[in-house]
Amino acid sequence: MNTLRALGTVVVALLAVAASASEPVATFSIVGYDPDTGDLGVAVQSKFFAVGAVVPWAKANVGAVATQAYGNTTFGPKGLELLASGVNVEEALATMLSNDDESEHRQVGIVDAEGTAAAFTGSECMSWAGHRVGENFTAQGNILVSEETVDAMAEAFEATQGILGERLMAALEAGQAAGGDSRGMQSAAILVVREKGGYGGFNDVYCDLRVDDHESPIAELRRIFDMWKGEALILEGYRLCDEEAWERAFEAGRAAVAMDPEEAEPHYHLACYYSKAGLRDQALAELGVAVARDASLAPRAMEDPDFEPLLEDEEFITLTQPGPAE
Repeated sequence: MNTLRALGTVVVALLAVAASASEPVATFSIVGYDPDTGDLGVAVQSKFFAVGAVVPWAKANVGAVATQAYGNTTFGPKGLELLASGVNVEEALATMLSNDDESEHRQVGIVDAEGTAAAFTGSECMSWAGHRVGENFTAQGNILVSEETVDAMAEAFEATQGILGERLMAALEAGQAAGGDSRGMQSAAILVVREKGGYGGFNDVYCDLRVDDHESPIAELRRIFDMWKGEALILEGYRLCDEEAWERAFEAGRAAVAMDPEEAEPHYHLACYYSKAGLRDQALAELGVAVARDASLAPRAMEDPDFEPLLEDEEFITLTQPGPAE
């Protein structure tokens, strides 16, 4: 009986996969590139379960691809393979489409590691369907309320400052505000790659967040993205310090602080940046805020090599020494 039940479960699962594979990935997405960091990524929303498992594809130093409508998921790895071989985006797109008998049902956006973008919307994609290609990005969508969705995404991407993930998120939010998918919302995802950008530097997956089923998937994606972003900004600050790009490091640190001004950790890390740059007064001011909000950071600072320039500074010693016993 257990064997029959298990087989039944497998059959049901396979039927569910087959059914979902025949559904159009009616969605809107944006594929983008950041020339300052080399980051590449895709953000997407759809009235489709787990859209993040289908639409976004990216490889560091190569490119990013969104495949949707009646999405051909081979377009993701194949497009990246073609770009890695030296083929330009237009040729890569043409090659993929020429080998697909159902190409007029497909919608694709592609950006390479120099920011050159291209897109295709097949004539059989359901209305409204279309795309906008700009510098370092392409925005596309199908079964939308109107073309205002892709226009809004393009405008938001161009107008938003900051890291690529923030620009992609802003574009997604603007697209939804302009109408979005005419069928509603269900899932959303963001994928950003950077060379050695993953945990411990062991892979290139810098940001990979998904909301598979939610009444407000973009709002939920924003919530978890902001959790990721705070940590990412702190790490970005240290990376920029290593490059002695001090002003950009401070900017990243201040942005992390601004996300949660009452949290001690971002102040602590900003203090580290200032100390590494030799800016005593700014380092002590931020460290003072951090320690006042979390006393456990005082002994940590005493052991932190980032504060080595301040170890004999009287104000630093006062900030980090244990208080009187109660």
